[in-house]
Parts: sequence; C-alpha cells; structure tokens
Amino acid sequence: MKTIGGRVPKIQQFAELIIHEDDDLIVINKPPFLASLDEREGGEASVLRLAKKYHADAQVCHRLDKETSGLLLIAKNPETYRLISIEFERRRVTKIYHAVIEGTHVFEDLLVDLPILNLGNKNVTIDRANGKRAETFFRSLRYFKHYTLVECRPVTGRMHQIRIHLATQHAAIVGDSLYRGKPVYLSQIKKRGFTLGKNQEEQPIMKRFALHARELKFTLNDKEFHFEAPYPKDFATLLRQLEKFDD
Repeated sequence: MKTIGGRVPKIQQFAELIIHEDDDLIVINKPPFLASLDEREGGEASVLRLAKKYHADAQVCHRLDKETSGLLLIAKNPETYRLISIEFERRRVTKIYHAVIEGTHVFEDLLVDLPILNLGNKNVTIDRANGKRAETFFRSLRYFKHYTLVECRPVTGRMHQIRIHLATQHAAIVGDSLYRGKPVYLSQIKKRGFTLGKNQEEQPIMKRFALHARELKFTLNDKEFHFEAPYPKDFATLLRQLEKFDD
C-alpha cells in the first residue's frame, strides 16, 4: 500500500486493511489520507464506500480525520451499529491515540478539559461559554531532544479534540499546520552529513500530522474486545529518525 504526498493511498483490496472480522464487526487499520466517510458524491474513495463493496450492510461506527491513521470500527449489521453507537455515546469505548508533539513535555495523566465549539466547515475553537464538554488525558511515552511521543486518551469525541487540546498546551502535533505544528525535516535533526542532490528540494520526514489511533477497548454482546494497530510506515519512520538523531 503506497501513500504519496497527500493523495489517497492505492488499495488493491479492502481486505488488506482488516485486522479483525467476525459475524458482526470489522476492525481496520485505516491508512492516512483516506476519508472515513464520503466527502462528495463520486469523489475519492472512502472507508465507507470500500466497506460497502466488501459487505453491503457495512456502517462506519465513528470517524478519524482524513490524515489520521489507525483503528476504525465497522458494523456489519444495523443491530451491531446500534449497540456500538450506544457504547460510544455512554463513553464506554476506550480510545488511545499516539502523537508526536513539538517540544519536551512531561505529561503524567494530564487532563485537558477545555470546551470545544464547532464553527462548521471543519473549524473548531476553544469556547468556555458556548463550547461543548471535551476531556482528554495525556501521558508522555518517550522523550527526544526536541519532541515527545505522547499517549492521548479522549473521553469525549469532539472534532479535532486531541489536536486543539494539545495546541493549548503549546505542544502542537508535528506537521499539524492548522494548529501551528511544523513538519520535521531530516536536516533539522541530522546536523552532520546531510546533503541534498543538485536542484533537489528537501521533503519532510512525514507528510501529514503525526497522529495514530493506536488502541480500542470496548464490550459488545458481553464480550470484551481489545485491538492494537501497528504504526504505518511514515509514523514508524519518523520515530526511527528521532531515535537515531534527536535522542
């Protein structure tokens, strides 16, 4: 599976994405640059469209931002969709994301509970008076000289919640230009021995913001589920380069 720049990855078969399937549920590891739902009629591929080709009654149970990679739940029948929706509404689904943020930050189960107001057109802001409840816990996992790998555990599910909550802590996600996050270039962290060929323009190590839906835990029909999604190639490459040159 290849992702080039900000374009939708080429997927030969939906089955390539599946990490679990049973009679009621499909769990996929969504690649970056693939929308969860249809963005426009006849437009680029989406998880929903691919899933319905694979299973006619498929319904996507929640959303990930287009650039965000990781775990996504898909119900195979209306009853499963209803039950999972209830679990999400009652905050009984544990969602764990990993992000690479700018700066060295010591978060030990830090709770950010700033209300978020949806302005429409995929824009949100912090608004204490009119915003809706939004809570996210953050825990630092790995420190580098100039960056930190953090675990993000949203309790609520507001649009851009993790991204804007981190930005309020002066800890923007790497590459998240909407919240003033900057991409990481190899020349920044590898001070010696870095060269570019003639007329070559340096590309960032990761061509999107560094956010990955790592784990999901929930109960369905009295059965407990726990899934973990490996990092995609670009996220793993970023961490590997930071470990090598920014440790």
